[in-house]
Amino acid sequence: MPDEQTVIARRDGRVGRIVLNRPQALNALDLAMIRACTRALGQWRDDPHVHGVVIEGAGDRAFCAGGDVRALRQYELDGEHHKAETFFREEYVLNLMIATYPKPYIALIDGICMGGGIGLSVHAPYRVATERAAFAMPETAIGFFPDIGATFFLPRLPGRLGAYLGLTGARMQGADAVHAGLATHFASQADLPALSLALAEDGPGALGARNASPPAFSLAAQRKAIDHCFGVDSVNEIVRRLEAIGDAWATQTLAALRTVSPSALCWTLEALRRGADLTLPQCQAAELALTRNTMRHPDFAEGVRAMVVDKDRKPRWKPSRIEDVDPSATAAMFG
Repeated sequence: MPDEQTVIARRDGRVGRIVLNRPQALNALDLAMIRACTRALGQWRDDPHVHGVVIEGAGDRAFCAGGDVRALRQYELDGEHHKAETFFREEYVLNLMIATYPKPYIALIDGICMGGGIGLSVHAPYRVATERAAFAMPETAIGFFPDIGATFFLPRLPGRLGAYLGLTGARMQGADAVHAGLATHFASQADLPALSLALAEDGPGALGARNASPPAFSLAAQRKAIDHCFGVDSVNEIVRRLEAIGDAWATQTLAALRTVSPSALCWTLEALRRGADLTLPQCQAAELALTRNTMRHPDFAEGVRAMVVDKDRKPRWKPSRIEDVDPSATAAMFG
């Protein structure tokens, strides 16, 4: 499928507009889409007629559901490791390009925004979320880890929210995403088309006049418990602290941790711990190295099979219990 069909990039008034146009796949990213976005940003960087960039997703279900993990799994099964490496390398280049772009870059996020979709938005200075936006980093559920610079930005969210989100894969609706720092502005879905048009007419200044106050943070009452439970360097200790609290939230959180890949939980927590002291480019280099090892771990192929390919949601993890993960195996993932 040509780039022009899956990514529509055009000048629109005072902005360059990128539309992720793969709604049947929830605008999931493939390499051609990554290259099309990179090409558009490169063309507009020095164009004096483009005052900013607006990115949005086609359809009414998703901004971007992330990278095409089905294809990545197949590359690994076929022994075509270089194809997966190329995907990640070019995706990370695009993420850094967004983070360092010299013009205002504005993501309009409605519907699902996961994994690679967060990579297309969170590194930007302006991220507008609607009440229907659903942010998540669900990589541990497929035996992977939050990448796309997540090891940089998750540790920098308030308190230990980053570790909580990165390990559990919990979803954050639009208003909560603003409170957590994943989004910067809140707008109703009904107002989004008008905002999109206003950005083309008035440039980034249109954001200020259309920023709504989000409702209260739904996790406000759990913030202290999140910081207590996820502020440690061991998944086993996180489990112990959740068991000790034992309320409805802790029980639900513990159930989420028991569902995902035990190995992925351990290497994710270690990657986040390391990322807290690194720059974004350093985090990206570490993530690229980590992708090589985690994708060859049996949990990745099995997780994608269970959650995306067969969709039986019954992954057979190796090992199957958090308590059985060998710390030396986790350390080996980091060379």
